Amino acid sequence: MIIRSVAPLRLGLAGGGTDVSPYCDIYGGAVLNATISLYAYATIEPRNDGKIEIISVDRNESMIMDSKPELEIDGKLDLIKGVYNRIVKDFNKGEPLSFTIYTYADAPPGSGLGTSSTLVVAVIGAFAEWLKLPLGEYDIAHLAFEIERIDLKQTGGKQDQYAATFGGFNFMEFYDNHKVIVNPLRIKQEIIDELQHNLVLYYTGTSRLSSKIIEAQVKSVKTGKKESVEAMHKLKEQAILMKEAILKGKLDDVGEILHFGWEHKKKMAESITNPVIDEIYETALKAGATGGKISGAGGGGFMMFYCPKNTKYKVIEALKKFGGEFRRYQFTKYGVKTWRAS
Repeated sequence: MIIRSVAPLRLGLAGGGTDVSPYCDIYGGAVLNATISLYAYATIEPRNDGKIEIISVDRNESMIMDSKPELEIDGKLDLIKGVYNRIVKDFNKGEPLSFTIYTYADAPPGSGLGTSSTLVVAVIGAFAEWLKLPLGEYDIAHLAFEIERIDLKQTGGKQDQYAATFGGFNFMEFYDNHKVIVNPLRIKQEIIDELQHNLVLYYTGTSRLSSKIIEAQVKSVKTGKKESVEAMHKLKEQAILMKEAILKGKLDDVGEILHFGWEHKKKMAESITNPVIDEIYETALKAGATGGKISGAGGGGFMMFYCPKNTKYKVIEALKKFGGEFRRYQFTKYGVKTWRAS
């Protein structure tokens, strides 16, 4: 028997950073994101020899060990081990499991598409399918959040786990005590198609440690740094503006709303941008883009640009000199999916 799971990565269109504590605990956060046709995959093959084997195909890492109720968190493939530890503790009465798990992601960690959190959701999905666990979308997303942020103490927000679990276009609200409300958006297909045509996804060729940037944001909120907190207020406002523009089909406003958010996001922490990112951004605007942003925390990874009418071809040509790559994608409707194969 083989158990498979696949979960979609996401584009953070507006409000990113307001889903991070303590900002969302104090002021409430709001994010608009959409899942795309890049994925994290997990496959479990049960075994009966008392061993656990973890194979991360895309990272070219693997390890094999004796099965036990709790695996050591030591910096090697900790996301998968963290999921295993919680599954055994919460749902298998502390009884160890024996299996081989393969994981793969279509984008590297640190690229700004929520890869790490999406992988956690995919792995939880595979275990839930294998053990027939009665977990709904909110259960899976919250468990993924707890594993990453509490058990493994990895810095970050909450949006990625919920995007990967629910799928589609969602306006998300974040409150104190880890309360999250996911509002799926009903958007006409022709609006989605036009947005997809005009929103160019560009990989800068570099990844970054999002935790360092997010730690700087957290420090700014805790110390009451006025400029950073005000910037986050503006990003929350941006999420509401983006929701209205997309729902009403006012796509000409999307670029300006992205630009509005980018100008404020740069004030949240010093390492969000750098001279190369600034030059890429300015070059895209000069070629016809009306706005853009970095996907995720910042510092590198994927950027996106809104290119109205037929300007995307000039933007693509203008950015070639930077040596990055354009990634084709489609918006997707569904979150994590699981199934069994013989």
